[in-house]
Amino acid sequence: MASIILVHGIAQEQEAADTLESVWLPALAGGVRNAGHAALADLLWPPAPNGPRLIRMAFYGKKFGVPDRPGDGTPLAEQDTAQEIAYEWLVNATDSSSRRDAGNARLELRALEQDMDQAQGIGAVKGRVIAAIDRLPWLSQAGLSGAGRVNKTLGQVVRYLTEPDVRAYAIDQVRQCLDDDTRVVIGHSLGSVVAYEAVRERTPPLPLLITLGSPLGLSAVNRRLLQQPSFPSCLDRWINLADRDDFVAARPDLTAVFDTNRPPGARFDSTYTVDNGSSPHKANFYLSKVTTGQAIAEAMADR
Repeated sequence: MASIILVHGIAQEQEAADTLESVWLPALAGGVRNAGHAALADLLWPPAPNGPRLIRMAFYGKKFGVPDRPGDGTPLAEQDTAQEIAYEWLVNATDSSSRRDAGNARLELRALEQDMDQAQGIGAVKGRVIAAIDRLPWLSQAGLSGAGRVNKTLGQVVRYLTEPDVRAYAIDQVRQCLDDDTRVVIGHSLGSVVAYEAVRERTPPLPLLITLGSPLGLSAVNRRLLQQPSFPSCLDRWINLADRDDFVAARPDLTAVFDTNRPPGARFDSTYTVDNGSSPHKANFYLSKVTTGQAIAEAMADR
């Protein structure tokens, strides 16, 4: 049990909770320090040898530590979900601040849309959408591509959305870390989806949910959530951060889809954009931002 729960994203199957904590915690403490809260930062990192653990990583990555399945053996539902997500990523990439990425994405999208017009729908260009995404330089820089690695990246998102046992396992890892004293839940990438769904199940009040580089804005994702998208009833504040060039994150503003049934007085801060430089999707860069650190400090103030 801990005051702050972290939920990692994709491609962490070779890691463990302890190894990820050793990377995330210094960045998180750095964000708190950058926001001007040095005393709290010192409590968060390094952890006191004999003191209570204030932060825990909810680790579900080992669920994906299995051999990849052949593409032609993937169930149809998973293929369709992967195509939809890849297509939305490609659309988002056209808005990149990198002229090279945006230009390549527009060229790929134009070719795909011409084929779709002729053959009626995205299903007619199966495989080509993912191949188009795999060719974008952004994915290689983010560590999500190269030699078809985007298929593996997409595969983990798709498996979470389409395989009930995978989803239940991931959510349960978060649930096991939560207790009545939890103040903050932070989810990155796919972990933001896991964190959101775990928080939706929660009854005790939760001061803060932070989603970083979140794909919750993708219609292919939010249409497949366990419950209709809405603001979690237990939540006092939700902050969503997105780098403009992080096209996994879709868009910084989630309010159009999720700002329903918000409790009186609860805050939904979902218009923040940040600049993560050449690594727009990197969790550490999101964690070290002043906005992240200030929100954590405020949520921890009355613990």
